[in-house]
Amino acid sequence: MRYIQMNPGDVFQEEQLNRTGAFNAAALTAATDIIEAVRTRGDEALREYTAKFDGVEIQDFRVSQEAIDAARAKVAPELREALQGAAAQIRDFHQRQMEKSWFNVREDGALVGAKVQPVDAAGIYVPGGRALYPSSVLMNAIPASVAGVPRIVCVTPPTKDGSLDPAIVEACIIGGVTEIYSVGGAQAIAALAYGTESIKKVDKITGPGNAFVAAAKRLVSGDVGIDMIAGPSEVCVVADEKADPRHVAIDLMAQAEHDPLAACYLVTFSTEYAQAVEAAIAEHMKDSTRAEITTASLNDKGLVVVCPDMPTAISVVNVIAPEHLELHVDNPASLLGAIRHAGAIFMGEWTPEAVGDYVAGPNHTLPTGGTARFSSPLSTDMFLKRSSVIQYTPESLMTDGDMVMKIAAHEGLWAHRRSVEIRMEDYRAAQQ
Repeated sequence: MRYIQMNPGDVFQEEQLNRTGAFNAAALTAATDIIEAVRTRGDEALREYTAKFDGVEIQDFRVSQEAIDAARAKVAPELREALQGAAAQIRDFHQRQMEKSWFNVREDGALVGAKVQPVDAAGIYVPGGRALYPSSVLMNAIPASVAGVPRIVCVTPPTKDGSLDPAIVEACIIGGVTEIYSVGGAQAIAALAYGTESIKKVDKITGPGNAFVAAAKRLVSGDVGIDMIAGPSEVCVVADEKADPRHVAIDLMAQAEHDPLAACYLVTFSTEYAQAVEAAIAEHMKDSTRAEITTASLNDKGLVVVCPDMPTAISVVNVIAPEHLELHVDNPASLLGAIRHAGAIFMGEWTPEAVGDYVAGPNHTLPTGGTARFSSPLSTDMFLKRSSVIQYTPESLMTDGDMVMKIAAHEGLWAHRRSVEIRMEDYRAAQQ
């Protein structure tokens, strides 16, 4: 891991992070070509890209009820129980987020408010590749289900034999997914955005993916809603001298094992403590089943920032704006007010980031790459839309009419002004 020593008065700069963006120019070019092919050739293009990138020949992308039943039968009872338990807590959390329609009537009778309703269809992307993620199904499908979305579509890359992971299928059913398709990559994003012969288009696309998926989501954004452009996953751990180096080490490794590009930041207060963490990583690594990926991430993207005091440490955290922030310190709640930017905050040594990934309830689809400066975790809001509602009475129009006419006149919009004036004239005439 790379080390940076902060001295009193030093200002940490984002350029020191050596961050990798969500996608590169090559991914953007490739995604552009794939999207155009799917838009123009539909299922034919989907089949070509699935054979090329996944090595699977698929004729019917939709997973049949028979295949769903067969897959679910293979799920171990203890895993099903764990997924159901996680789903219950995720659902409870997101139900508490739900925004409701509201209306307010002024004393003069004017009514203003907001009508909140779900989108008609949502598409959730569940990545394949280095790992299988039934947890991502739950984290994307359940907020859509809680929001009341009637059509929830899951797309995910097929395995080499053309099937899907049984746990992913099980999570789809638990989470409220209504359609499942065996297709991944930028081509799946194109299908969700524009539709093909077998996949009807949706209104909102959510879920993480590789650089090509991220590029495709950016390209279709505007024609369809998206949640965010997700880059490599990341964790920042703030640890004082009382924190157990073994806990800090394994939590860094838990993020690093996702991807060689995953970024792991340790913010601490002495080089000696950081070295103790590295020694603990070496011990844990002996038992890791994903040692190669984990080592690559920590070597290439691992960073230790040694700070002289806690205010400096928090200033570093706010520059990083991490996806996941763990606080292995005394009284972590006392730091909440100073933390400006973080996707999810895990407080105390008994709160590993893994509980947030799976069961705690808050969503694990989080802003990456510093975008926590302006973005929030996936929520029910992502699947809702709002319509403003306005109703005036003659009396309320008389109250506000002069203001409208003055502003409209200043902007040179004659009909705007006259549309109010004519009604006010009619009202006054009726009162005579």
